[in-house]
Amino acid sequence: MPSPVPTLLFILLLAGITSAFRICAFNAQRLTVAKVAKVHIMETIVKILARCDITVLQEVVDTSGDAIPLLLRDLNRFDDSGPYSSLSSPLLGRSTYMEKYVYVYRSHKTQVLNAYVYDDKTDVFAREPFVAQFSLPSKVLPKLALVPLHTTPKDVATELDALHIVFLNVSQQWQSENVILLGDFNADCSSLSKKRQGELVLRTKPGFLWVIPDGEDTTVRDSTHCTYDRIVVHGEHCQGLVKWAAPFKFPQSFQLTEAEALNISDHYPVEVELNGAPGWPLAYIPVNVVMLLLHTGLDSTL
Repeated sequence: MPSPVPTLLFILLLAGITSAFRICAFNAQRLTVAKVAKVHIMETIVKILARCDITVLQEVVDTSGDAIPLLLRDLNRFDDSGPYSSLSSPLLGRSTYMEKYVYVYRSHKTQVLNAYVYDDKTDVFAREPFVAQFSLPSKVLPKLALVPLHTTPKDVATELDALHIVFLNVSQQWQSENVILLGDFNADCSSLSKKRQGELVLRTKPGFLWVIPDGEDTTVRDSTHCTYDRIVVHGEHCQGLVKWAAPFKFPQSFQLTEAEALNISDHYPVEVELNGAPGWPLAYIPVNVVMLLLHTGLDSTL
């Protein structure tokens, strides 16, 4: 009788290949009902969101509350990768201009465990982070906190340094070092000099991995080359599962002209992919277990 061990090993290998979990951040540039009502815009945003298990949308300025339900309706009709759900912050801002952070996530792969708007007592942030903790289908990393931030260009350094305080608040609140900070940080070009970038607390303190490298363009316009949008990973387990990270250059992927792409956004989404779902990632399968299975399989064929 053929040994079942090769099949077992194949399943383990397959789990390692297919178990990625993708987290994204996208400045959707003034997302409103009127914007998502345009078919070509809706179709492109849906295709962007369908790439990710969790997306943090920024610049959702819709005051009616109707834009995200319409987006979810079309997203859930798009393919069989759903169903998707969403979690929205209240409108945040200092003046008549207000934005929401909105999480869009695959509800069969992850669930929101906790969420809160950071209590910005000293009003450091123009749009204080809307922090959320998600379950992950991973034995290595069963929970992960996300901290999104869309900075205001005139206060980038101040807000990014204060983001370290938010990180400390989150890690204490949920007793976890596994945190991802992400969003449109405006962390480049005229908004933040190279010298000041190097002085940021999130650069000088150990333990923070900036997975979108300096010099990577996250802007749609050909005339700009700025790394505004960032993903910063903290925590040994979380960093150990990072597979890759990059901006998603949707105009090239969807064959859009610059003008067509700018109708969607002037930013590329940024993405990070983690290994480790749904079960034990291959990197964490003990070598002795693999060797035992191989040995057993060889014995059974003799």
